[in-house]
Amino acid sequence: MSTSTPANTPLTYDQAGVNYDLIDPLKVSAQRAAASTATQLGVHGFNEVKASRGESAYVVDVGPFYMASIVECLGTKTLVADEMAQLTGQSFYGAIAQDTIAMAVNDLITVGATPLVVQAYWAAGGSDWFGNAPRAQALVAGWKAACETCGVAWGGGETPALAGIVENDRIDLAASCTGLINPKSRLSVGDQLAPGDAIVLLAASGIHANGLSLARKLAERLENGYLTEIEPGLSYGAALLAPTPLYSPVTEALYKSGLTVHYSANITGHGWRKLLRHPGELTYRIKTVPPVPAVLRFMQKECHLDDREAYSTLNMGAGFALFVPPEQAAEVVKVAQGCGIQAWHAGQVEAGPKRLFIEPLGIEFSDADLQLR
Repeated sequence: MSTSTPANTPLTYDQAGVNYDLIDPLKVSAQRAAASTATQLGVHGFNEVKASRGESAYVVDVGPFYMASIVECLGTKTLVADEMAQLTGQSFYGAIAQDTIAMAVNDLITVGATPLVVQAYWAAGGSDWFGNAPRAQALVAGWKAACETCGVAWGGGETPALAGIVENDRIDLAASCTGLINPKSRLSVGDQLAPGDAIVLLAASGIHANGLSLARKLAERLENGYLTEIEPGLSYGAALLAPTPLYSPVTEALYKSGLTVHYSANITGHGWRKLLRHPGELTYRIKTVPPVPAVLRFMQKECHLDDREAYSTLNMGAGFALFVPPEQAAEVVKVAQGCGIQAWHAGQVEAGPKRLFIEPLGIEFSDADLQLR
């Protein structure tokens, strides 16, 4: 499976075919066009929450409560699952289902929403994909289980067969999620974020569903491909397919415990640069770095990525960030751990220019490193 590319040549996300410098301007252009349509809500007596523009979920004021919504695509993780199925005879689509829902739910909760309904979009390269009963039923069972973990209803979905658009025996997975912010005081779009707030990081399980283009490119370099052992008894492919945690049980438990979240960031594409998502001029100082999952340590080493490149691309062990009042940080960590998610009081927000300092690693990111609005 190895290629002629020298093994010591750095392998970056750009080389894997993902260039955010090209993608992000389109996102910004789309946001501006979308913002011009907000007046349509007034016909129904509703209004958008303008501060949610550019956040991970869109929020509408419908009177007694806010309504939030999001749609997210899984990406290319299915390709790893398909290759591992051929190599091992196992189906990984139960975990893949959780990944897909996590992409939507973990974005929705950043604005303080309780997930309510999930819809499925499963676009296959042909009807034959659905004829593989063990694989299809694993997807159904995993989707249902993830919905139950998040306490959401699975409302329905779409299962098109798109020969000529999606490759034969492949599937493109996406999910949309709608939620409520009730009471309205739970709204979290950053208006309360202030110097002194604590930064609590929630543990990642592995690569999650971002960075898979880079991970797949690396597999081409490895002599044993996805079956390369990264730890005793753990293959590279199996480690990549660890399901993404569902963080909504944590945010719901925090609310029920009377704890306050001033802002949240789902650490997905752009890696730790997502900690700079808030539009305000604030400095974020990280003093404690979570341990890096084995699969990400392996990728950084084998891709020859320096720390700055790794932390600007991958989650490196932190899947979600909560910005909370400093006096509540210890209790937030405790509540998260009670939900089975490891957490760390990792740093704090400070007055100053828009900068992120990851002090233990000597890394600095600035406003210029993340342009999402």
